[in-house]
Amino acid sequence: MTEKRPLEQGMRCFPGSPLRGTVAVPGDKSITHRAILFGLLAEGRTEVSGWLDAADCRSSLQIARMLGAEVAETDDGRLIIHGTAGNLREPEDVLDCGNSGTTMRVFLGAIAARAPFAVLTGDGSLRRRPMRRVIDPLTDMGAAISARSGRFAPLAVQGRALRGIDYTLPVASAQVKSAILVAGLLAHDGVTAVTEPEATRDHTENLLTAFGVHVKRASLPAGNRIEVEPGQVLRGAAVAVPGDPSSAAFLIAAAALVPGSAVTVTGVGLNATRTGFLRALGRMGAQVELGNLRKVSGEVVGDITVTHGPLTGIEIEPAEVPSLIDELPVLAVLAAFAEGTTRVRGAAELRVKETDRIAAVAEGLRSIGVQVDEAEDGFTVYGRGTVDGGAVDSHGDHRIAMSFAVAGLAARRGVTVHGWDCVNISYPSFAATLEQLGASLQAWSE
Repeated sequence: MTEKRPLEQGMRCFPGSPLRGTVAVPGDKSITHRAILFGLLAEGRTEVSGWLDAADCRSSLQIARMLGAEVAETDDGRLIIHGTAGNLREPEDVLDCGNSGTTMRVFLGAIAARAPFAVLTGDGSLRRRPMRRVIDPLTDMGAAISARSGRFAPLAVQGRALRGIDYTLPVASAQVKSAILVAGLLAHDGVTAVTEPEATRDHTENLLTAFGVHVKRASLPAGNRIEVEPGQVLRGAAVAVPGDPSSAAFLIAAAALVPGSAVTVTGVGLNATRTGFLRALGRMGAQVELGNLRKVSGEVVGDITVTHGPLTGIEIEPAEVPSLIDELPVLAVLAAFAEGTTRVRGAAELRVKETDRIAAVAEGLRSIGVQVDEAEDGFTVYGRGTVDGGAVDSHGDHRIAMSFAVAGLAARRGVTVHGWDCVNISYPSFAATLEQLGASLQAWSE
């Protein structure tokens, strides 16, 4: 595990009343990042409603400003972005991506193609995350990128005219795919094609289409192939960001765990590449209903209703992992309360998230009395139907913090989560939403 850090704020989460009600969740983080980037690159005016106003997306917003976008925030919560038509300004200072790997990786494709010079850095966690997987294909396209120790941020980028590439991802990654597609769109010549071994979230492809770009897609026996031609102009668009399914996952997991609960989350993005958690939850035995389905800005959106029910352990196969990679920590919590064994494999990507999430999940589960085996690419949780409770360190990872808060709502002694501040990265109002549904929480400071 990473070294212990000073603990500033904690959250005590207790079992109590059933969770009941109808709520909405903040805007989708992945789509918000991309809407800001494409607004920066576009010609004309882009309007983004429902965006996620949280630390990670604020990092993207600040970098867009530093690269030349004019950004206004309206009183009713919309972003108005006047783009650069692909002519990025050389930033006067270092581009600080904070804790956001999406910002660093996806913006890198545009910066390598169109910014004269830039340096990207981030917080301590982001500077430990490997960047070689995105540096290598961009370098093959002609990019000039220098990295600390050859693979870590800070990254120094000298903008160059890039050429198209035909690239097969060694590991499925929506962030790397997006960086390559953006670089290919801004390249000097040559078609860019990306082949992914398994289907990953396709928000980049959907949003590029909304901005007037022709994206060619082909389904393969395993995965997809995506192509873009250079020279296409992004034109400002109106983007309505749906609720984030990864944020909704914590609320519906809590409803599945707490006896007597019934919770509806409205306006959630239900892109097929993001609904693996719902399918897994259904296999575990939870009652999941979808309603009010419609399309908004090229994305399927709907309402999710979950009611409490007994859960059983399941197997998560490697091919499923890309569609629920962010939800695997809270799935592990559900598995602890299920009857039987839950096994996850093919999820080595969790090792290089905000923290080593496999190690953090295993440590957290053991600290609340759950038997778990840790593997290089996943974990096995031995559920017994009930969990004792205890104290967990978030290790500065928002998804670890929220996952174990959910555990506390059903554990006999509750759960204390140390390092709660990190929740602001993606879901600042999470505790307030849980309390709105009837949860018992108590914030405290050290």
